[in-house]
Amino acid sequence: MGKLFIILGILFIIIGFIWTFIGKLPGDITFKKGNFTFYFPIVTSIIVSIIFSLLFFIFGRFFR
Repeated sequence: MGKLFIILGILFIIIGFIWTFIGKLPGDITFKKGNFTFYFPIVTSIIVSIIFSLLFFIFGRFFR
């Protein structure tokens, strides 16, 4: 269990660095009007969901 948390922590650090440098992806919704900004990262959410689904699938296969 400890190894899993270490691996997940390293993955979160890598994802954080990538997210910082890439920023907003095409397809993310941004709405600005005066003082108000609404940002909904739909494409980013889908990509992160696919990556986590694949990772959990792979970890599930190896740690059974």
